[in-house]
Amino acid sequence: MKSLFGAVLVTAFGLGAGAALAQTATPPGQAQTCRVCHGLDGMGTNPMIPNIGGQSADYLSKQLQDFRAGRREDPQMSIIARDLTDEDIKALSDWYGSITATYALPQ
Repeated sequence: MKSLFGAVLVTAFGLGAGAALAQTATPPGQAQTCRVCHGLDGMGTNPMIPNIGGQSADYLSKQLQDFRAGRREDPQMSIIARDLTDEDIKALSDWYGSITATYALPQ
């Protein structure tokens, strides 16, 4: 019922209502750090930052584990990920993986 309510709000009021609804959900604590670059909705805040909302939770978990272990490197992500616990990684991966992303093919 809660997701139906969210869908109705987004349909009725557009993206503004969707953003407000997203802020009332309970993201994991570490999402406050992630939202600076990836947004709480998983949309990168500039073209150099990937959109992670709607990605597979398994994929996101693997990437965060690789950043944490040094198997994958990025100036910001390597620093951020090194302090994440296994529980943080699971919570973040589940959060961003649960987002529904839609795509449109070019005309």
